Amino acid sequence: MEALTREFATVAAGAFGLVVGSFLNVVVHRLPLEGESVLRPLRSRCPGCRRELAAWENVPVLSWLLLRARCRTCRWPIPWRYPLVEAVTAGLWALAAWLAASPALFAVHALVLAALVVASAVDFDRFEIPDEVSIGGMWLAPVCSALVPALHAETWVAQQVSGAGQVDRIGAALGSLAGIAVGGGALLGVGWLGKLLFRRDAMGFGDVKLLAAGGGFVGPGGALLALFLGSLVASLVGAANLLRFLCLSRARVRARGATKPLARSLAAARIAGRYLPFGPYLGLGIGIVLLAWKDVRGVLSVFAF
Repeated sequence: MEALTREFATVAAGAFGLVVGSFLNVVVHRLPLEGESVLRPLRSRCPGCRRELAAWENVPVLSWLLLRARCRTCRWPIPWRYPLVEAVTAGLWALAAWLAASPALFAVHALVLAALVVASAVDFDRFEIPDEVSIGGMWLAPVCSALVPALHAETWVAQQVSGAGQVDRIGAALGSLAGIAVGGGALLGVGWLGKLLFRRDAMGFGDVKLLAAGGGFVGPGGALLALFLGSLVASLVGAANLLRFLCLSRARVRARGATKPLARSLAAARIAGRYLPFGPYLGLGIGIVLLAWKDVRGVLSVFAF
C-alpha cells in the first residue's frame, strides 16, 4: 500500500508539474521584460500577434505538438523552450516526489526546482538571472529551513548547533545562513581570482547570487559541491562548444578555398565559445545536491580513494 501511495504521488506530482511548467514559461517570458507582469494579463498571449490564446492552445506539450510549433493566427514560431520547460518541470517534480521523505520536504524541493528552471531558462535566453529568483531565494531559504529543519539534516553547522538528536529549527536556519555565506563567498572568490588571472570579468554577479540562494537550501558543503558539479558540466559543454565552432570555422575555410591558419580558427572559436551562461549548470549542480546529497557525496568519496 505504501509503495502504491508513493507511485501515485510521483505520477500526480509529474502531472501537476506539467501545469506548473506551463506557468513557468509565462514567468520566463515576462519576468525580464520592462513593464510586464507575471500575473497581468491573466490570459496567455501570442508574443507575435498579441492574441489571447484559447484554452486548448495552453495544454502543456500537447498544444505545441498539435500547433506544429506555430501560432495558428500569425504563424509565429513557438520556441522549443516551451515544451522543454514543461517536460523538465514535470520530470523534476516527479523525481522530487519519489525521493522526498515527507510532503513538507517535497514542497520545498519542488519550489526550489521550479525557481532553478526559471533561472536557467532566462539565463539561456538573456545571459542574466532574475533577482526575483536569486535574491528572493536568499530571503526564503532561512524561512523554509526553519519551517522544515529536515532540509539541513546533513548540514554540519546545523548538526553542531542542534546538538544530539535531530536538527532543530534554529540549527537549520543557521545552517541555511552559513550556506548563503559560503555559496556567495566561494563564487565571489572564483570571480576575483579569474579577473586577476585573465584581466576580465570571469563571473557574473547573478551567478554569485544564485549559488548563495542555493547554498541557503543545501548548506555550505552542498554549495561547494554544487559549484564543483556545475563547473565540471560547464567545462565539458564549453569544450564541446569550442570544438563545434572550430569545426564550423574550418568547414567555412574549406568551402571558400582559403588558407586560413588553424591557429586563427582556434582563436576565433575560443572567442565564439566564450559566451556560455553558467547559471543553468550551476542550477543543475544545486538541483543534484538538493535531491541526492548523500548519493553524490558517496560517489565522490569512492573516487577519492
